[in-house]
Amino acid sequence: MKRTWFKPIGWVYYPVSAVGWIVTVITILLCIQFFIAADRTSHSVSDTLINFFPYGALFIIIAGWIASKTSK
Repeated sequence: MKRTWFKPIGWVYYPVSAVGWIVTVITILLCIQFFIAADRTSHSVSDTLINFFPYGALFIIIAGWIASKTSK
């Protein structure tokens, strides 16, 4: 029996279970943490975004993959 964690709404996946919400919150917290770490050593906005992008994109891609595998 497959449990559904996310519901697809267009290109976005909406969490519909507690595990889906946990995955979403962990992804957001990791993105915030890495943004703060990137901003700490940067000298400009572009430095911050350039240093944050690889990590932020990776976290969002992994969360999207998990959502696509656990949706209807």
